[in-house]
Amino acid sequence: MEVDFSELLKQAKQLQERIKEIQEQLARKTVTVDTGGGMVTVTVNGRQEIVSIKIDPLCVDPRDIPMLEDLILTAVNQGIRRSRELAAQELKQISGGVPLPIDLL
Repeated sequence: MEVDFSELLKQAKQLQERIKEIQEQLARKTVTVDTGGGMVTVTVNGRQEIVSIKIDPLCVDPRDIPMLEDLILTAVNQGIRRSRELAAQELKQISGGVPLPIDLL
């Protein structure tokens, strides 16, 4: 069986271009999560960049700073996790169901 390297390179280039398109699409998509019953809300784009953090005014009592820090940490980590899931779903569509490493992003 003979391998057509020019066709293989063409397919690799097409895949690379498609991945770049998906990276651009992911930059425009976001996931939003909240923690503490909506006291802290974080929005993260598909490139794992935090777009916004919203804090309910009820959270600003100085005595609640440790709790607020924990809520922010939890919300950020949930947002990043959901953003990675979004990226994995997008990449899965172009790979024919074969999971690709998120590090490609």
